[in-house]
Amino acid sequence: MSGINIGLGNNDTEIRREANSDFITFWERQAKNLSWFSTWKKTLDWSPPFARWFVGGTINASYNTLDIHQQNKADKPAILWEGENGESRVLTYKDMWTRVQKFANVLKSLGVQKGDRIIIYLPMIPELPISMLACARIGAIHTVIFSGFSAAAIKDRIDDSKSKIVITADGGYRRGNIIKLKEVIDEAIKDFDFIQNVIVVERTKNKINMSSKDMLWNELMHNISDTCVAEKLDSSHPLYILYTSGTTGKPKGVLHGTGGYLTHLYSTFKWAFDIKDSDVFFCTADIGWVTGHSYVVYGPLLHGATEVMYEGAPDFPDVSRIWKIIQKYKVTILYTTPTALRMSMKFGDDLPNSFDLSTLRLLGSVGEPINPEVWKWYFKIIGKEKCPIIDTWWQTETGGMMISALPGLETISLKPGSGTLPIPGLNISVVDETGNDVPPNTKGYLVIKNPWPGMLLTLWGDDEKYRDVYWSKYKNCYYPGDYALKDTDGYFWLLGRADDVLKVSGHRIGTAELESCIVSHHDVAESAVCGIPDEIKGEAIIAFVVLKQNVTAEALILEKELSIKIRTDIGAIATPKQIYFVTALPKTRSGKIMRRLLKGIANNETIGDVSTLEDGAAVTEIQSAFDELQKSIHKKSN
Repeated sequence: MSGINIGLGNNDTEIRREANSDFITFWERQAKNLSWFSTWKKTLDWSPPFARWFVGGTINASYNTLDIHQQNKADKPAILWEGENGESRVLTYKDMWTRVQKFANVLKSLGVQKGDRIIIYLPMIPELPISMLACARIGAIHTVIFSGFSAAAIKDRIDDSKSKIVITADGGYRRGNIIKLKEVIDEAIKDFDFIQNVIVVERTKNKINMSSKDMLWNELMHNISDTCVAEKLDSSHPLYILYTSGTTGKPKGVLHGTGGYLTHLYSTFKWAFDIKDSDVFFCTADIGWVTGHSYVVYGPLLHGATEVMYEGAPDFPDVSRIWKIIQKYKVTILYTTPTALRMSMKFGDDLPNSFDLSTLRLLGSVGEPINPEVWKWYFKIIGKEKCPIIDTWWQTETGGMMISALPGLETISLKPGSGTLPIPGLNISVVDETGNDVPPNTKGYLVIKNPWPGMLLTLWGDDEKYRDVYWSKYKNCYYPGDYALKDTDGYFWLLGRADDVLKVSGHRIGTAELESCIVSHHDVAESAVCGIPDEIKGEAIIAFVVLKQNVTAEALILEKELSIKIRTDIGAIATPKQIYFVTALPKTRSGKIMRRLLKGIANNETIGDVSTLEDGAAVTEIQSAFDELQKSIHKKSN
């Protein structure tokens, strides 16, 4: 599998040569693909760790995603929306343009001015990107909060951003249930006098309480003008704040600008997806996360693409939902998560094979390292061995893709499990504790040695924390907190978060590396590992394993097979102290495994807020499995 060549008729080696010789001039050329109101005076103002791109240039994100398409693509579908309950809507670029201008005027009528912060707490409905683009149109800073967050989590974000307007819905559909979003917002803002208005979209028509601050979306939009000229904004004008939780402390408000961010997205979307006018693009991410911001809203719309937007859970009413959507809308490009793929693998090949997926021409992965076994399944079963797979590494703070195969740019050989090469214009390395580059195939810390257009401006209201979190470990290098290695071909392999690295008897073992080994067993669908304190080794490894359906082998036999496989593939030092077989892992509604909960259970710690979990029962089950095995071990020792 390591010799798969990809590329869709493109091989622009000149771009990489130019990028390597002068990355500033290179990004200046890419920025010219956008529509600017006035040209910049300086391409980059770099005062480490603060970067300002295209200084003096003026631009508008809403203008670049909508206005520029009105002459040639006004009647082209922008969004093919699929509700969880089976509803559907088609919004053309003209529809989006009209609605965005109307809602921008609504915001202005409520006193919203350039620089004001607006909270958006909506389900995955078209009013969500409309709200974002309306904010961008008038220079307001949007803060989208994932619709699975609790009132306490929302309260922290509203308080930090001091937003004056909240946009929400009466409710949203999730697994056939109505999530009462308005009730959550009412609880979150009850102590805040600075909230001036709450705008409510009627999605589910469930009964809600309306106060004097509350206003209905449809009533506000009814007689308002549909003409709103886009503000000419400085290139570094903040476009949005997106809060990332981290492991401790209050959420960090990642602040992204406009001109540099749009340049990064325009370029990476084009290079990675080789987007054509005939494509139907489907990114399964929720807009509440950065993938949804960058590659559901801004990236596709910058290119005038047609995309599918889905409201609900990817496995509701069953795990075939994604494949049904691809068949229905004739999707050509799928960008999804390893978690979603592992979930599908668990139920076997017959399900996806029963749908017509022949329109697919390109597949993508995002959110976490993809296990080689999952990669191969994705390539064979979903892509029918004809679709390139781009395994993308990036994060909320980087704004857009940083490491990825780029079918729209060049032909390279794919290696299942590797993100491949950095995007042009980036100097990325793997270093040791002292900041020196490590030899090929040596594990170390990922660092980025030069600024890039999509990088965050700072953390909202906290420049010092921005310095400390991202720039203090290595001088003038951005440290994303990931563990990795680079092979002899220069390909990068992401091994998980550095703070998830297990330290066993002085050896460092990446969680992603170990989980990938476990998943490569033919009976395993998913796995997650964590460490518990050990007097002798420092840390001992605990593994939680989800088996594929209809596996009949006994647990003791499987545990022995997995232990042998780990010793063979990684080494005896990585053998788990205990392996727990469970039917599900605790995941957020965005699909991320909550390893902190697993670690908390394994270390007998009190479990904190689980309001964002997709299925709280998974936590209970894992706790029960852990307790039962502990009792068994205790009995044997007695």
